Amino acid sequence: MNYYTIPCKPNLSQYLRFFWVLEHDCVTPAQPYTHRSMADGCCELVFHYKGRFTDIAADGSSSPSFTSGVGGPSQSFSRFHTQEAFGIFGVYMYPYAIAALCGIPASAITNQQVHLPALLGQAGKDIEEKMMLAADNYERAAILTAFFESQLTRCHKQPPPVFKAIGYIIKSKGTVTVDALAQKHFLSTRQFERNFKEFAGFSPKLYSRIIRFQAAIEKYRDKNRSLTEIAYDCGYYDQSHFIHDFKEFSGYHPKTYFSGNNEGTEWKEAE
Repeated sequence: MNYYTIPCKPNLSQYLRFFWVLEHDCVTPAQPYTHRSMADGCCELVFHYKGRFTDIAADGSSSPSFTSGVGGPSQSFSRFHTQEAFGIFGVYMYPYAIAALCGIPASAITNQQVHLPALLGQAGKDIEEKMMLAADNYERAAILTAFFESQLTRCHKQPPPVFKAIGYIIKSKGTVTVDALAQKHFLSTRQFERNFKEFAGFSPKLYSRIIRFQAAIEKYRDKNRSLTEIAYDCGYYDQSHFIHDFKEFSGYHPKTYFSGNNEGTEWKEAE
């Protein structure tokens, strides 16, 4: 398995966090691969340029995944299965990037996986075709960079203050309070929460919980710290709240996740 990231250009870093690539050539019906995506406060634009996955629903039913599409901010985990070699190119984006660059509020795609042409029409079909035909992943990064730069040129509006508030929650790893954020941006708590949900997909409180959980799973390689230490490091007041959120957002007890005895974490080992 091969996983790596490609940095985005500085002029796009306000909206895009990074490009990423996940490839695996040793997948067969006898050795299938199942990927699990966790709850996440950011969005991802994904292109399956080699192989296809099957989406597995919570009730066990399945359906073919899209060739290209956007995963909105999510508060639950998803599972994807394949029996063939695959290659995926992704863009990890701040949730408000969807509104700023594509004219779609994050709240419209929360907890959804949406086919790109359904969001962008012919432009989505054109991008999908270019990405499928690209010679390599650096060309794919260049294609998307040009697209986002074009979108940014058309967007002349000043980003609203809530963009900074969302970024601040991510930077602080979910430890800042809603009241403090509202006061910082000179808004009433109710007005702030309404604006926040439009561009982040969730209420500030739920969003902070998801970001705090994301900070916890980033401790995956920190094998020398106990679960209690990880919980306190990530702002949990006690281990019971940590376990509750972890199970809700990942489907795993944290002890199982950090033991490495779980599906879909092979890419972390490949970093």
